[in-house]
Amino acid sequence: MEMNVLVVDDDEIIIRSCEAVLSAEGFKVTGVTSSKDAMALIDERVFDLVITDLIMPTIDGFELIKWINENHQYTRVIAMTGYSSKAVLRDAIALDIVDFLPKPFFPHTLTEAVKKAVSTPPKVPMPTQDVETYDKGKLKAILQKYKKRPGALIMVLQEAQELIGYLPASVQKIIAKTMKIPVSEVHAVVSFYSYFTMKPMGKYNVRVCQGTACYVKRADEILAKLKDTMGINEGEITHDSLFSLETVRCIGACGLAPVVLVGTDTFGGVDPTKANEILKDYH
Repeated sequence: MEMNVLVVDDDEIIIRSCEAVLSAEGFKVTGVTSSKDAMALIDERVFDLVITDLIMPTIDGFELIKWINENHQYTRVIAMTGYSSKAVLRDAIALDIVDFLPKPFFPHTLTEAVKKAVSTPPKVPMPTQDVETYDKGKLKAILQKYKKRPGALIMVLQEAQELIGYLPASVQKIIAKTMKIPVSEVHAVVSFYSYFTMKPMGKYNVRVCQGTACYVKRADEILAKLKDTMGINEGEITHDSLFSLETVRCIGACGLAPVVLVGTDTFGGVDPTKANEILKDYH
């Protein structure tokens, strides 16, 4: 899959050089000469990686990285600068970048840094292209209903997930903006509760508990059996979109261990050798 890279530098020669090197390696490269232009593009499209200079006029690279971390947490960032003092390096690393490139750098140094960066999982899953299929009017109605109610975030997330099926990063951003709370707070709630998901799900989401009580009762064998039966791995959906598969840390039903959830149905005391049988009545 082609990776999208955005290069931000007030020196067009640097941009053209990065484009030449990375395009030859199969990356799709876009270049802009200001942080303002970069922000507009990042709001419009999904970039796998942003490579930004740190010392730029008006809005510098530090502010751009802070903005990315707040609004587009899935975007990986490499910082580059010709002023690579210890203080600059310290401040850049503190912003949770994936790499730091002092200028000037060799083409192979740039290539290696970019390949390493895009192989690093983003902190938040990348938005998927099918997000646009949901009814934006209905999402807006949900947000209007709750936006003035303190502490209503979980209710908003529940209704949004019921509408869309999952909570991708782009929807989390819309919710955060409307509710006037940080994106990081929305993401923290979505990540904490096993009910919420950031990935598309099948008609029946199969969850295998991997908590201690379940694990000691061969939950790993149950997971392996279900993977084999459905022909998918964790985080994937069957070809007919009937099932999706994931693991959860705990569902609070240790007395029933080992436990498997299929949609809203709970199966306790599952026999690892017969785990596939719990799927036979779902169509």
